[in-house]
Amino acid sequence: MTKIKVLVDADACPVRKIIIRVAKEFNIPVITFYDESHIINDGYSENVIVETGRDSVDTAITGIVGENDIVITQDFGLAELCLKKKAKVMNQNAVVFSEYNINLYIMSRDENYKKRFSGVRTANHKKRRSKDDLLFENAFRQMCREATNASYR
Repeated sequence: MTKIKVLVDADACPVRKIIIRVAKEFNIPVITFYDESHIINDGYSENVIVETGRDSVDTAITGIVGENDIVITQDFGLAELCLKKKAKVMNQNAVVFSEYNINLYIMSRDENYKKRFSGVRTANHKKRRSKDDLLFENAFRQMCREATNASYR
């Protein structure tokens, strides 16, 4: 039996409290990854502090992620790397990434980068609402249920 874990790209993650509460219900350990400028202690998760720098959190997460682990990130590149290691990946908006949709997200990210680089304004993010938290919680709970069941096979 493989023990699954939840790995959180925790810098600017608005759903940390939900992740901790639900993971406790399923008795799944949580490891949160921060750079040196964002240190938060929630009393449950193990905190991994990495150097401030591009992709330092990504490198730390991909170094320990395993099959059926759950990764929470809004970074499409990190999501792709974790999917290749057979992890379950979702973002804070309850979007579940898969081998079937990740390339679309990466292409969209690249197109938006090109637009911004050429001076075109891209859409601002909407303010987070309680409805968004509920959607995330339901999707995360389902993912925990599936990962827990898979670890017993």
